[in-house]
Amino acid sequence: MAEKNDIEHVHTGERRPSLLGELRKTDTVDTLHNDEAVKVLAAYHGNEEWTEAEEKRVVKKIDRRLLPLLILTYGVQYYDKAMLSQAAIFGLRTDLDLTKGNRYSFSAAIFYLGFIVGATPAIIMAQRFPIERVAFAIVCLWGICHMCTAACHSFQALYAQRFFLGVLESGVSPMFMLVVAGFYKKDEQALRMGAWYCATGYVSIVAPLINYGLGHIKGSLHSWQYMYLVAGSLTVVWSFVILFYMPPDPIRMKSLTERERYIAVARMRINNAGVRNTHFKKEQVVEVLMDIRFWIVFSMAFLIMIANGPVSTFSPIIINSFGYSTLNSLLLTMPSGAIIGTVELVAPYLAYKYPGNRTWIIAICQCGTILAALLLWNLPRSATGGLLYGVFTLATFGGGYAILMGIQTANTAGYTKKSVTASGIFLGYCLGNVVGPLVFKPKDAPRYAPGFIIVVITSIIAAVLSIVYRYVCVWENKKRDRMGTEAFDHAYEDDLTDMKNPQFRYQI
Repeated sequence: MAEKNDIEHVHTGERRPSLLGELRKTDTVDTLHNDEAVKVLAAYHGNEEWTEAEEKRVVKKIDRRLLPLLILTYGVQYYDKAMLSQAAIFGLRTDLDLTKGNRYSFSAAIFYLGFIVGATPAIIMAQRFPIERVAFAIVCLWGICHMCTAACHSFQALYAQRFFLGVLESGVSPMFMLVVAGFYKKDEQALRMGAWYCATGYVSIVAPLINYGLGHIKGSLHSWQYMYLVAGSLTVVWSFVILFYMPPDPIRMKSLTERERYIAVARMRINNAGVRNTHFKKEQVVEVLMDIRFWIVFSMAFLIMIANGPVSTFSPIIINSFGYSTLNSLLLTMPSGAIIGTVELVAPYLAYKYPGNRTWIIAICQCGTILAALLLWNLPRSATGGLLYGVFTLATFGGGYAILMGIQTANTAGYTKKSVTASGIFLGYCLGNVVGPLVFKPKDAPRYAPGFIIVVITSIIAAVLSIVYRYVCVWENKKRDRMGTEAFDHAYEDDLTDMKNPQFRYQI
């Protein structure tokens, strides 16, 4: 049998009173302090036990409905976000006077400054209002903003457009982290994070084919303008799919039966974290600032994403410098997408399959990026095969970052704290993406040696920090084990944070 309503104390064998029974003794349910999941538990009057087979059927039903929406939405976002590097080799840089100084690099960096501005307001709105409606609004608006790129006729106009596009796109990753944390157990989260994050790689197989076709259009507009108009239109259409089909959390997932909803919510007690609470709690924000684990993850996100500068902004340009034509340079980004998408899927799968090894896998993924950066830095221009290998594998950090997102959600309890840390790790992601393009300066082309040296150094530090994080969590877990407190009877009570709940255990 799966988890029972009366939960045995792990260390003493003591039978604790039923939380569900206590809830039913009251006429009203306090959702200011408690998680909204208590309403589902209190309202259910059927059999409170379930089989493992029943739980698997519920998880599969959630997967079938939720994951395709998360994957395709993130794929659409990355298609839009990475458009700049592909449009750059089709005349965007010369048409908008981006070839002078660091103008092109800054056009990539300013996008992530918009991310920084927009991430926190987006995640606050997602906590206060239905997530699917917030997601619909920002996806629809970013699609419209994306199409407006075609109307830019100067680098100043592109800067403004890119900034506001970043503001609008900023909420997607933090919101998806909250959605996954609300539907899945800790050991299930890394694989689901990888499932939608791998779209950043696999969409890079499809996008060049679309843009290759658009690059052949001979019309009244430049080919790069057609690219932005088509991509923006697809995004607007997709926003309505999100509005009508995205399940925000197991509490409000309409396709679940009453029993399935009960199982979906009750099984999450093992996380010792809430499912949803719409009340913003300032004391949990203060706790985030005092949590060393958050700052380690924040630093890792920043350092890891510096390597994304050459990946998302310069890959076609770097390949073009090897002597390939414009169109062939675009097509040669496809193997990179296939390799990185697979890494971003396999790494979280290994983290799911072999619990307790997440931080080691992050470090291994960083080693792939370190090797690729060393090749691109040191190999002569004549070693085309080795240089292409470096370009194709530079983004192996993506597999580690997918796991990092899963660790952050799994190791955070308290809905406000979870929301703030989700936007916090994304802030580190954004800062890394701001710095990344700027360290690759035109004067250093085509080798970009200083930029790749920085990528090597920051990737090594991020790998070391993943091990430091591991042993910080191990130390805390051992301390709590010595206290003899490990059960799930306070999972939804008082919206407890991981630092306040001695029953909480950190994943490594």
